[in-house]
Amino acid sequence: LIDHALEVCADAGVGRIVVNLHYRGDQLAAHLQGRDVQVSWERDQLLETGGGLRAALPLLQGNPVLTLNSDVVWTGPNPLSQLVAAWDADRMDALLLLLPAAQTRGHTGKGDFAVAADGRISRGQGGEDHIYIGAQLLRTEGLIDMPDGPFSLNRLWDRQIAAGRAFGIVHQGGWCDVGNPAGIAEAEAMLKDAHVS
Repeated sequence: LIDHALEVCADAGVGRIVVNLHYRGDQLAAHLQGRDVQVSWERDQLLETGGGLRAALPLLQGNPVLTLNSDVVWTGPNPLSQLVAAWDADRMDALLLLLPAAQTRGHTGKGDFAVAADGRISRGQGGEDHIYIGAQLLRTEGLIDMPDGPFSLNRLWDRQIAAGRAFGIVHQGGWCDVGNPAGIAEAEAMLKDAHVS
């Protein structure tokens, strides 16, 4: 999975790559040795999505940043390239890659976001039929005043949504959540005859 994520980064032309480690961190660090990546460790405490990204900021040295979950797989157009092509710095603080819940594989539960005609995302209005599929382009200023320790990126997204600066685009390919053992076979089947371009 980490190799798949790194291939997506390479294909999108991403220069500086930071890998966030916690679970089986030593094993992953050994696997990544000799590659052109920086490593951000969560050795003592799991920091969640927001805390982990905040801890990695000194290594990322950029704003906005692309983030990519490694426990999912994509087919079709490169997810990061899609985000970069759609980014509008004048209007956006966040651009999330989404997929209608009915088109996802390996995912259970309701959607995360509703998407307006202009691409702005919202939630809590009964129309959350799109799933966040693990890739985004994000301004990081809002992470600075978050408390130390673990927190979810949902806290930052909610601020950006309230300000009208959080957007989403729909991925033009397939997606599968591999965050549980049942998703592995489904992801392998999806990838068998597909690729990320």
